[in-house]
Amino acid sequence: MNPRNQSFVVTFLLIVAAVAMIVMAFQRESGTSQSLTINEVARDIKAGKVARVVIEDGDNLRVIYTNGDENGVESYKESNSTLVEQLIALGVTPEQLSPESVMIEVKPPSQWAGIVSGALYILPVLFMAGVLWFIFRQAQGSNNAAMSFGKSRARMFSGEHPTVTFQDVAGVEESKQELAEIVEFLKEPQKFIQLGARIPKGVLLVGPPGTGKTLLAKAVSGEAGVPFFSISGSEFVEMFVGVGASRVRDLFDQAKRHSPCIVFVDEIDAVGRQRGAGLGGSHDEREQTLNQMLVEMDGFDTDTNIIIIAATNRPDILDPALLRPGRFDRRVTLDRPDMKGREAILKVHVKGKPLDPSVDLGALARGTPGRNKKSIGQIDLEEAIERVVMGPERKSRLISDEEKRIIAYHEAGHAVVMNAIPEADPVQKITIVGRGQAGGLTWYRPEDDRILTSRKKMVASLAGLLGGRVAEELVFDDITSGASNDIERVTQVARMMVTRMGMSNEMGLMTYGQKEELIFLGREISEQRDYSEAVAERIDAEVRRMVDDAYKLTRKLLTKYRDRLDAVAQKLLEVETLTREEFEAIFPPPAPKKSGTPQVIGMGA
Repeated sequence: MNPRNQSFVVTFLLIVAAVAMIVMAFQRESGTSQSLTINEVARDIKAGKVARVVIEDGDNLRVIYTNGDENGVESYKESNSTLVEQLIALGVTPEQLSPESVMIEVKPPSQWAGIVSGALYILPVLFMAGVLWFIFRQAQGSNNAAMSFGKSRARMFSGEHPTVTFQDVAGVEESKQELAEIVEFLKEPQKFIQLGARIPKGVLLVGPPGTGKTLLAKAVSGEAGVPFFSISGSEFVEMFVGVGASRVRDLFDQAKRHSPCIVFVDEIDAVGRQRGAGLGGSHDEREQTLNQMLVEMDGFDTDTNIIIIAATNRPDILDPALLRPGRFDRRVTLDRPDMKGREAILKVHVKGKPLDPSVDLGALARGTPGRNKKSIGQIDLEEAIERVVMGPERKSRLISDEEKRIIAYHEAGHAVVMNAIPEADPVQKITIVGRGQAGGLTWYRPEDDRILTSRKKMVASLAGLLGGRVAEELVFDDITSGASNDIERVTQVARMMVTRMGMSNEMGLMTYGQKEELIFLGREISEQRDYSEAVAERIDAEVRRMVDDAYKLTRKLLTKYRDRLDAVAQKLLEVETLTREEFEAIFPPPAPKKSGTPQVIGMGA
């Protein structure tokens, strides 16, 4: 039986015993308070008030009166003589005890009387024994918990019925090819050992969050059909020194007993951080845990057949000893999937779904935010993307007609500017229905994936971001706070062009400031200024010049296409949402769209 169920059963029995004891005590007390003495019984018989006397269980009497309840009143007689002898001794005549005067009935002893009587003596003993057993059980459980504190908390998944294989992982084809030989080794380890080949003992999966590191590790186990131990790096580290090292030893002992197998350590940077980088020196609990892990990984026998797979998005802070050959000597980088990879991922997820034949997964893979009740259509999938990225539509939000008009012109300004610049991404969707904190949205769709971004592309992005504010200036007599996020993004992009990308002729081909940032998390930790105040003023001036130039371009375009701006805004006020086809019907692109990728000088001229 489960220990938890045992505890419940014992507690339930103790409660029942306590309730039974209390009930019996009350019944006994109530019975005692209503009973008659034998003298009172004799007096009532002489007075002719008693109709019947029932002798139960030897000495217990039930006296039933002529005008009373059939249940009668309890009484007791002495056990060393009969009832008749005691009544005669108290002055009752034989005539008064005749059957015509009073009926005396003797009932044989009940079988339950002895059981109940014994229970009254046994139940308290059982109750105290149960209490003592429960106390000792809790104390023993505490001792067991203390003894198991150093045991590994890794969860083991059997490889007999795999739930995840390489077919369930898409968008990381190169990484799957890299791990294919590890799968082959786990399937046929003897073939490699006979050839004298050495398989990597540790594989480090590196990449941004959400790229499928954990899923890929499970797929390796599923393909090989071997047990899979999963544990987080933070589960090794505790407050008490030595616990983490003990858990590492226990984990590897379990792995050896189930070899060949895979041990997956998620977020290994929690325990594998470079030693000496924090307080406490080498006596820190985390560093002792890391030392034990280093010893266990390098101490494998050649025929152990255990592969350690770890995942992290911060490889820059891992200890060098962890990355040397013999430990995590194989590094597999998982990047965000490209357009083909995203399409393959969508195909995996729609498998077995009632998908409408008109659905274009390629369009969804290109990042497009864009019904049939019996199938999933394109609109449903586009709505799902928008809901995940920006949140659900807030159609219940009540806004005035004046604010709705401002939002319509704001979003129309973004769309018209982006559509008028050849290097800008095509407009995919415009809506004045709020999502999240945004009052309206204008979605752009790149035609293809790109790694490099040209200066013209970034200038077009600056102009498109300023389209909302400039539209407000041209149409209304005042501006609003709706462009605050646009201005923030414009400032960031312009400063990055000046200080990081060398796209300013004034500041030249230099990087200004040294930044510490998390590589795969995309966050800056700190920035160290390595330039003077005079240079800082020049940087600010150049950033201001870039923003002003983008502003002038935006104002020029919206002034030129003012009639299209009004037409788009008016249509948004009518229907609230415009698709790409509906928008381009109102305002066709003035010039063919360009990819924005720099071309060789002289080609096509």
